[in-house]
Amino acid sequence: MQARRYIVRGRVQGVGFRWFVDSEARQLGLAGWVRNNVDGSVEVLAMGNEVQLANLREKLQRGPRAARVDEVQVLPAEPVAGLETFRIEGAW
Repeated sequence: MQARRYIVRGRVQGVGFRWFVDSEARQLGLAGWVRNNVDGSVEVLAMGNEVQLANLREKLQRGPRAARVDEVQVLPAEPVAGLETFRIEGAW
């Protein structure tokens, strides 16, 4: 199990980006979360194997139809014990 943090910048808030990430991550079988950051970016923590994480990176770069992705920053992360599903954080 590997983990990565992704910081996605562009027009990524208010366009359904978190729901897009949640759906794609669940289809890929990843665990983790997605949330909006106060600076306008979207942050993702994902845990899975190398292929799953690479596929998610490609999907983040594309984003949903209404989004415009300018940058996807990939950062190392430590797997979180007990986190077995994917979720949206901060959604009401």
